[in-house]
Amino acid sequence: MLENNNGLLFSPAEPWRKERKRITHNLNLDYNRLHEDETEAREAILRSILGELNEGVFLQGPITFHYGIHTRIGRGTFINFNFTCQDDTQVTIGEHCDFGPNVTIVTPLHPMLADERRAIRVPDGRELRLCWALPVTIGNNCWLGANVVVCPGVTIGDNCVIGAGSVVTRSVPANSFAAGNPCRVVRTLTDADSLRRRPEILGDCEIL
Repeated sequence: MLENNNGLLFSPAEPWRKERKRITHNLNLDYNRLHEDETEAREAILRSILGELNEGVFLQGPITFHYGIHTRIGRGTFINFNFTCQDDTQVTIGEHCDFGPNVTIVTPLHPMLADERRAIRVPDGRELRLCWALPVTIGNNCWLGANVVVCPGVTIGDNCVIGAGSVVTRSVPANSFAAGNPCRVVRTLTDADSLRRRPEILGDCEIL
């Protein structure tokens, strides 16, 4: 069952949610136990976890998905060690992205007031722990540095670079370098950022 709650409150303890999380959490463990060269088995597990997995995707592992079925990953994307994706609602990761170690994507939100976190009365009279979730979208050709946290409701546009350790609390426009906690746009990426201007790094290599 694919979740699309449009930002409304829901109970994480709904039976279908608990069952899906149980399945996905066990599959996470199965994936993380495999050797890196067990490629067919690793891909089979990812296809059981994810809502959409495109060609050329590589997840180094270990991985931690919450539901998995709410996440789509575009072709050619590389995700390094210790990726966490708390996908209580939709997470879309574009094509040819690169994620450093310890990237975390979070979609759920909880009430700010402690008594509301403990329980809210639902229409049938029950008092339940409730939360809500906002989707996260990461565009194509993005690089997220090590230890980046992407918060609920954020959209990161195409061709962005997010600096290591950033906490992304608001959306980032395409072609931006953004960094910090909270993450803010530092500048627009231009040809001035090309390695053509860094011959000490480029060496004998050639820009395509």
